[in-house]
Amino acid sequence: MFDKQDLSGIVGKHLVYTYDNGWNYEVYVKNDHTMDYRIHSGIVGNRWVKHQEIYLVRVADEVYKISWTEPTGTDVSLIINLADKVFHGTIFFPRWIINNPEKTICFQNDHIPQMEAYREAGPVYPTEVIDEFATITFVRDCGENNEDVINCPASELPKDFPNNLL
Repeated sequence: MFDKQDLSGIVGKHLVYTYDNGWNYEVYVKNDHTMDYRIHSGIVGNRWVKHQEIYLVRVADEVYKISWTEPTGTDVSLIINLADKVFHGTIFFPRWIINNPEKTICFQNDHIPQMEAYREAGPVYPTEVIDEFATITFVRDCGENNEDVINCPASELPKDFPNNLL
């Protein structure tokens, strides 16, 4: 039996993954309650976020679930299977993001009041559900609370990212 309380296998991990639909994302699990992430491609490509509050649980030996709600009203739940290098993500986009995704393409932390205003203005429904598997293409351990892991938009990364990190 695995220890459900032991999150040491995921905390401090920096992961890059590509959904089956081609969207490329990356997350850094900063500690047991926050993460940073960057979106490389997809409808909100080049969006990035630091200090996102999360719910993090261990559900099997090398399997974790991270869930959160963004100021935009988007809800996300990720299953991370480190043993098989597989993600499964479910993203619940409010309708306003599907209608105008460009409004969210920014460093969210500098625009939280604006994201909340967009959320309140809506529309929220019908929610668009993206339910996809992804392949983990890169994993490294960066330790806890490393502010340098995700510190710029994807558009400012070197062309050989993440290979330049090895």
